[in-house]
Amino acid sequence: MSGTGLWWAVVATCAGCYVLKLAGLSAPRRVLDHPRVQRFAALVPVALLAALVAVQTFAQGRALHFDLPRTAGLGAAVVALLLRAPFLVVLAAAAVVTAVLRHLLA
Repeated sequence: MSGTGLWWAVVATCAGCYVLKLAGLSAPRRVLDHPRVQRFAALVPVALLAALVAVQTFAQGRALHFDLPRTAGLGAAVVALLLRAPFLVVLAAAAVVTAVLRHLLA
């Protein structure tokens, strides 16, 4: 994609985000109070975050890539979450496991 095309994509994305935000702010209260809309609004951020984590863990560029340290770090984070650790502890566990494995495998 050329530099000009990239900027048009950035501008279009910004405009789309603004329109979505405006639509959310101007939606009638009865629509926002509907149980399906509330369930959708609660689950979409979780699904998007899970997709982001999966892509960052198992992809390199456009290819599927298995990286043992990243995967182990994700596993450590899952274990910490299951143990109900605070968020910073979850992040630290993932970072430490990933760093130690990278050091040992280097």
